[in-house]
Formats: sequence, C-alpha cells, structure tokens
Amino acid sequence: MPKDFLRKSWWVNFAIIFCFLLLLPVISPSFRVPLYGKYLSFAFVALGIVLSWGYCGILSLGQGIFFGIGAYSLAMFLKLEASSPELPDFMVWSSVEQLPLAWEPFHSLAFTLICILVLPVLLAFPFTYMIFKKRVSGVYFSILTLALSLTLTVLIIGSQGGTGGANGITDFSTLQGWDVASDEARIRMYFLMLGLLAVCAVIVQYLVSSRYGKVLIAIRDREDRVRFSGYDTAWIKAATLSVSCVLASIGGAMFVLFTGLITPQLVGAVASVEMIVYAAFGGRTSVLGAVFAAFAVGWLKSALSEEFPQGWLFFLGGLFLLVTAVLPQGLAGLTGLFERKPANESDAK
Repeated sequence: MPKDFLRKSWWVNFAIIFCFLLLLPVISPSFRVPLYGKYLSFAFVALGIVLSWGYCGILSLGQGIFFGIGAYSLAMFLKLEASSPELPDFMVWSSVEQLPLAWEPFHSLAFTLICILVLPVLLAFPFTYMIFKKRVSGVYFSILTLALSLTLTVLIIGSQGGTGGANGITDFSTLQGWDVASDEARIRMYFLMLGLLAVCAVIVQYLVSSRYGKVLIAIRDREDRVRFSGYDTAWIKAATLSVSCVLASIGGAMFVLFTGLITPQLVGAVASVEMIVYAAFGGRTSVLGAVFAAFAVGWLKSALSEEFPQGWLFFLGGLFLLVTAVLPQGLAGLTGLFERKPANESDAK
C-alpha cells in the first residue's frame, strides 16, 4: 500500500470534508438539496481533471463531451420511461413518426448504465491513443478537444428530432417508477451520490499516490525521458484520460438526476472550460481540493446571483483572476488543507 495513500492527515481532511457534505441536507432547507447535488456532480469531472491534467499534464477542453454522454444516456432512458408508450414530446413536435433506432436500447436501465461507464472509454481511448502516438500534446491537443466539443454542440442542436435540439431533454421525474422529484427521494439520491463521490475520490487518491502516479508526474514533467526508459507513454496517457472521461460521464448522469434536464450548452466549450476552473480553483494536484472547489464555486455562483443579479459574474471572474495571479496552486496552495504533495510536483508546469 503506498505510503502517501496511508497518510493520516489526508484521511482526516477527507473525513472533515465529507462529514460536512453529509450534514448539509440536515441543516439546509430541502429545496437546496438538488442544488447541492448539482454542484457535486461537477466534482466527479474535477476529480478526473486532477488525474489527467494535474498529474499527467493533459489539458483537455472537451470534458463536456463526456459529461454529455453520461447525461444524455440517462436522460434518454428517463425520457422513454416518462413518455411510454408514446414518443417523447420533442419528437412529436419535430414530426418524428417512429422512435429512432439509436434510442431503442435505452429502454433498458442496464444498457444505460453500461453506456455511461463504457462508451467514454470506447470513444476516448482509441482516438487519444492515436493522437498521443503521433506525439500531439500541449496546446495543440487542447485546441483539438475544444474544436470537438464545439462540433458536438452544433450537431446536437441541429438534431432536433433525436436530441431535443437547443432545448435539450427535459420533463421526466421517475426512475423505474420511483419519483425522483420528491424531497425524500432527492435526499436519498444525495447520500448515494456522496457515497459514490467518496469512493471515486479514494480511488483517484490511490492512483496518484501509487507508482502509477509517479509515472504520470514523470510524463507530465519530462515525457521524453519516460519514453526513453521504455514506457509506452501514449498508452498511459490515453488510459489516464479515459478514466477521466468515465468520471465526467458519471458526473453528467448525476447532474441529470438532480436537475431533471440536459442541454447542449453543458456539452460545449464554455462548460468544458468551466470544469477546468473547478480543478484549478481547488488546486490542480489536489484530490480533495477538486471536491471542495466544485461545491464552493457552485455555491458562490448561486449565492452571488441571488444577491447581485446584475453583477455576480464580475465578482466570480475577479475571484478566479485573484486565484490565478496570487494562488497558482489554488486553495490547496493557500491553506495546505488538502495536502498537496510538495516534492515532485514541480509547481504545475
């Protein structure tokens, strides 16, 4: 077992953060529970970004693509359940007379779950492996993923009859007959999601604390030397990004459960860049920082928009500029709360 993974201080901080999140539904009004679930759905994405960007140096600006895969997969299943035996309403409005073939498998919850977990790997691994094998990296890879997210957004909006177009997929409230819109159901889902998030955080922390994590840091800092040592860096980078994409897909599915909708805007470039901000705000090499930052930024967006409906974006933008200019290691660098590793992380080149 890696020594860094067994550090008492990390587990103490882990317990503090998740106990706080566990108590939130108890001390908060019930109408805020879906908001908390929405904030934490982005924590899954932030965990993946810490792994791929913070440790491996892969800055993908297309994580919204895989967030959308998870979200649209679950939304398709929920929409079919809500509209059965009729066609979904947006298909009727678009004069679609028969359910598209691509929608048929989503009558099955098992297929939907497999799609959420497996489809990101099937799409991300072969594509990124070929890209990394050609030694495309850095800003060129970031621009490529950004272009893909923009392209997918246009395709979704243009497919009104199959995806709901610009309005997305909405108006569903049951999961296998269970009313997920009730306050009691949302509290239960919140606890289930928090448990899943805790498991994912522990897994990511284990990965970055192990020998695998050391190899990722070496690839990030001097990939040429790692390649010269005999490692297939393209395979390692593609596998790491695939894990990050699966986490983003899980986050998308959780988002749909708590908000009851998915739109193309959450797949596009703006959303993808915002997901990067969560990891940067908490500290790009801090697992717990990613969880805390995803919740904190989401809460700030809601609180500031309530108090300053005309100027809250300026407050939030100023905060991000402050962190970028003064705290390049994010909140983890300011407080040391999240136990950022000091020795071999070369200050996030």
